[in-house]
Amino acid sequence: MDAARAYKLADRIAQIVAEMLERRVKDPRLGFVTVTDARLTNDLREATVFYTVYGSPDEQARTAAALKSATGLIRSEVGHQTGLRHTPSLSFVRDTLPEGARHMEELVAQTRAADEALAAAREGAEPAGDPDPYRVPGAGADGNGDGQDEPGERAAGEGSGWGERDGGDPGSSRGQQDGKTGASARGEAGEQAR
Repeated sequence: MDAARAYKLADRIAQIVAEMLERRVKDPRLGFVTVTDARLTNDLREATVFYTVYGSPDEQARTAAALKSATGLIRSEVGHQTGLRHTPSLSFVRDTLPEGARHMEELVAQTRAADEALAAAREGAEPAGDPDPYRVPGAGADGNGDGQDEPGERAAGEGSGWGERDGGDPGSSRGQQDGKTGASARGEAGEQAR
């Protein structure tokens, strides 16, 4: 069958079950029940009705027993109101979504408390290292702001040229032998490799 039709019928079944529990089922074991959702298989043979119950675990168990005993009455009303050739079998499942939401709210509250404790511990704290660890533009390579490099340090542009080795002597590189530049030497080397 069509999934859209099953979805619409599941909504209708949830409405019918909620009305039946409110008006026609008079079992004293039935607690404060809310129908949260209904799911129907695509072949329209089985329906699962999700519900929540307000109360203690004992009241929840008694409500589950009351729903199980009223399943035949509710199923006949579902078949009557939907007009299906085959009335789906009903099963009732307690919805655990509220407990999950409550647990998530507790976790968020714990995280919020931990963040507040961290913010309180951070008050008045000083950084472990230099307060400004970044170099200031225009300062020397040593970063002390005096414009002088420390002994043994190179400026940023020194020694980074192509083919410079052994003290930066341009004549000692492979690419510039016989007076050729690095680019033309690379081009010739590529042609010889072909």
